[in-house]
Amino acid sequence: MKILIASTPANGHINPLLAIGRMLIADGHTVDVLSGTWLRDRTEKAGARFHALPGTADIDGYGILAAVPELKTAKPGLDYLRIVIERVFIDTIPDQHRGLLDLLQATPADIVIADDCFFGVLPLLLGPRSARPPTLLCGTTILHTAREDRAPLFMGVPPATTPEELAACAKIAENYDAHVERPTAQHLRRLLDQIGVGPLSMPLFESVVHLADTYLQLSVPGFEFPRAFPPSVRFVGALPIVPDQAPLPPWAHELDGSRKVVLVTQGTVANHDLDLLIGPTLAALADEDDVLVVATMGGRPVEALKGPIPGNARLAAYLPFEWLLPRADAMVTNGGYGSVNQALSRGVPLVAAGLTEDKADVNARIAWSGAGIDLRTNTPEPEAIRGAVRAVLDEPEHRRAARRLGAEFATYDTQAEILGIVRSYELAERGGRRTAAA
Repeated sequence: MKILIASTPANGHINPLLAIGRMLIADGHTVDVLSGTWLRDRTEKAGARFHALPGTADIDGYGILAAVPELKTAKPGLDYLRIVIERVFIDTIPDQHRGLLDLLQATPADIVIADDCFFGVLPLLLGPRSARPPTLLCGTTILHTAREDRAPLFMGVPPATTPEELAACAKIAENYDAHVERPTAQHLRRLLDQIGVGPLSMPLFESVVHLADTYLQLSVPGFEFPRAFPPSVRFVGALPIVPDQAPLPPWAHELDGSRKVVLVTQGTVANHDLDLLIGPTLAALADEDDVLVVATMGGRPVEALKGPIPGNARLAAYLPFEWLLPRADAMVTNGGYGSVNQALSRGVPLVAAGLTEDKADVNARIAWSGAGIDLRTNTPEPEAIRGAVRAVLDEPEHRRAARRLGAEFATYDTQAEILGIVRSYELAERGGRRTAAA
């Protein structure tokens, strides 16, 4: 089959889609990838054919502040969310859609696979089903569906059960609706009207979950707040880590079990200021003699970290997670969905501190599941980090909860799940062709 992968040009979106692309190529399919120009080399190394997004959709994932300068001064909160939704996700829809249509015309595909935030697929999904190939979306972040307690997305609100919690949720939802949902919905309605489709009957992020032919959620139900899920949703577990993406560091032999290993990462998007999490974590654990702190810089040079490096810290721009995670006793994270699920799939407990993008919601799930501690801040103090790390290292309940989730992840053969879904569409298409021919 010929498969077109369309990805938001950001690491947290392209990495899982390329992992799926590698599976498909190994299974004998032809894969084209539509994304940002800066991802050409990575795509071609995966064995897929690359095509650049046109116009404003061709965003450099490492240069998001240049593309959206308003974010330089915006603090985490409602205004920040509105800016991101409007500028990063809505304003790029016309050029994403144009790139998608041009590529489908030049290279017709049997299936389209896109990430959950590539909203350039919306005009296709809102149009007649007969006019497009089967369209699968991948949930590269928390599942964007409505909750019974009405809590909005991105606010990091745990499930409300008591009357007081439900009342608080209602106030948060009202505030979110006024400052984020209504203005972004109006912005989207005008844009879709210009394209000649719509309007949507539900919020933007929720719509693609319901409209997709299949929605592949890259996690397990136990890491998602309980509620009724749309029939399109298929949980498929955590994607296998692509091996050998980074070399072993020269200090690899030091992870010999003599000290507890604490991994700290700020991911590859919210790592423009390494003093938000990595710096404070190194300072927090500098005097913990039984701990070796391993920091990955998400591609930034080690020299980007200010201040002295403690004697029990080991740093690298990139590290091979398939080697590192089985050796980690805990992970300190700002809440990147992919790395959090990878850690939990191996039963690693977490300490989380992050409020931007989807991180408040991811971190709320960490705390709710019991698999770690959410510090509920974007700028944690070393004392708070130290206390939380010691708790997940020394107290058994977080480790037990992380291992429970790890056992749930182990029940999924993610590659078999995804390839099985793709093959089901292949069989359906062949059946349709035979029926038409008959």
